[in-house]
Amino acid sequence: MDPEKSSHYLGVHVFDYNELEEATNSFDSSKELGEGGFGTVYKGKLRDGRVVAVKRLYENNYKRVEQFRNEIEILTRLRHRNLVTLYGCTSRHGRELLLVYEYISNGTVADHLHGEFSKPGSLSWNTRMSISIETASALAFLHNSEVIHRDVKTNNILLDSNFCVKVADFGLSRLFPTDVTHVSTAPQGTPGYVDPQYHECYQLTSKSDVYSFGVVLIELISSLPAVDICRHRQEINLSNMAINKIQSNALHELVDSNLGFDSNDLVKLMITAVAELAFQCLQNDRDLRPSMPEVLEALLGIQSMDKTATEIGKPSPGDDAGLLKNHTLSLSPDSVISKWTSSSSSTTHASSIG
Repeated sequence: MDPEKSSHYLGVHVFDYNELEEATNSFDSSKELGEGGFGTVYKGKLRDGRVVAVKRLYENNYKRVEQFRNEIEILTRLRHRNLVTLYGCTSRHGRELLLVYEYISNGTVADHLHGEFSKPGSLSWNTRMSISIETASALAFLHNSEVIHRDVKTNNILLDSNFCVKVADFGLSRLFPTDVTHVSTAPQGTPGYVDPQYHECYQLTSKSDVYSFGVVLIELISSLPAVDICRHRQEINLSNMAINKIQSNALHELVDSNLGFDSNDLVKLMITAVAELAFQCLQNDRDLRPSMPEVLEALLGIQSMDKTATEIGKPSPGDDAGLLKNHTLSLSPDSVISKWTSSSSSTTHASSIG
């Protein structure tokens, strides 16, 4: 069937171009929600009253059609409370490639950490923990469904009015066959988040998402952007800065001072545990990184410290060594934690990414 004449394409509704042009007031710049590597997103209102986000891909060529199909196929096949919902698209034979999503009203995690919505103390530690868990849940679900996101970053983690997570932007995502260890593909993604092994060896695995998520965890701890050319040369990449601070026992220099790290022993305990987990995610050797389901399990264990501390009393201020091993859900004996513990002295850690 010709998609041009069908009301559905790859299982989603096909919108008339004119309706979307009308919905966005002819793609008025005042309706712009954001701009990425592949297109601009506009806020719009459909004729049925639904408020939507309309992604307008930059040019209609073979590569863009592939990304267009990719996003539609993934979002129609996979449904999860922390993945953005796709309402439909225009025909791939139409004059422009447009994707229509549910409108998420509260910007991105990046906006709240170090962007236009950021203000000191506005994003509490408990909210940041929830964001990390919901994002990890979405990524673990993708990996269990044989999909690698490939562009995990705080700009692709949307927040609704209740600060619930919606992971977005699947244009780069790849289906991952279960019978292979990696897919060879030219590195794509965002500087500051790209797995160094993927960057150097062109080998994409689910652990590439784990590395990127490690950077997200450090952003949640520090409120700093993943890349900042105004920082010291060796700290332009946040991943390098974090590894250096953690290895030199200077975590307090990395943590956002508004989170209560110095005044609340429980917060200090939890942040230190998340930093340890991030450190494991950022290992240069992908075999030393945990899987996304293991990361999720560890984060749930860290969150449970809050409940445990309430039940048994406050933790000792000095109780911040080996946190991940002592306080979170235990992983399998041959997991990353035991590998990391035995190999940390000889491991080469994450290096600067071009």
